[in-house]
Amino acid sequence: MKNSVHFVIQGKGGIGKSWVSVLLAQYLKKKAGNTVNFDTDQENTTFAHYKALSAIHISVMTPSRIIDAKKFDGMIEKIMEADCPAVIDNGANTFSPLLAYMLENSVIDVLQDGGKKVFFHIIIGGGSELKDTKEGFVSFATQFDVPIVLWLNEFFGSFVDASGTHLAETEAYKANEDKVTGVVLLPARNQQTFGDDIRRMNTMRLTFDEVIASSSFGLMEKQRLKTVGREVFEQLDKIEF
Repeated sequence: MKNSVHFVIQGKGGIGKSWVSVLLAQYLKKKAGNTVNFDTDQENTTFAHYKALSAIHISVMTPSRIIDAKKFDGMIEKIMEADCPAVIDNGANTFSPLLAYMLENSVIDVLQDGGKKVFFHIIIGGGSELKDTKEGFVSFATQFDVPIVLWLNEFFGSFVDASGTHLAETEAYKANEDKVTGVVLLPARNQQTFGDDIRRMNTMRLTFDEVIASSSFGLMEKQRLKTVGREVFEQLDKIEF
């Protein structure tokens, strides 16, 4: 786990990449003692606003709003220098540039040759988001030989497509199942209780530990958020990082 690198990626915007990055960074920090985190989103730097996680914002957009892919060089060097897990939250606006950069510069080889174990964390949304996000998973699985952790975000609906076929039974999934090293379910929850608590925690940019120590959350709110964190962390415990 100490030398692991975790790219949180999905071409679809608004699918929960920053939330997954926040969850993952907290888990790895608890397990490894520290993490180095990066936020490459050029519009919504959500991950970088969690002070407790100290994510470094990688500014790759020039004043003329052109992506300078060479700015990713510094991030890769910082990852190589780190003696702890790294988490990279990739925004939708840098999805294509980062993908092209990684392919053109053989980034996975560079990291692996340097002793790093690389993981892709790919979010698949249910309901109306299923088709596009499943295609995003397939795209990465076919272009990179890297273990994938799938995060199934049930907030958007179920993982059964229009034909009545569950994601796990589709040909696209089965063809790339060997790349999947773990699956984490983010279940649909009662939006009046759990949903509101999660929104408040995220709006305030707080970690689970900060919520527990905060006077802004009541007893049952803290209990529900502890449940959310515990269930996610227990699923991550089953994955060999």
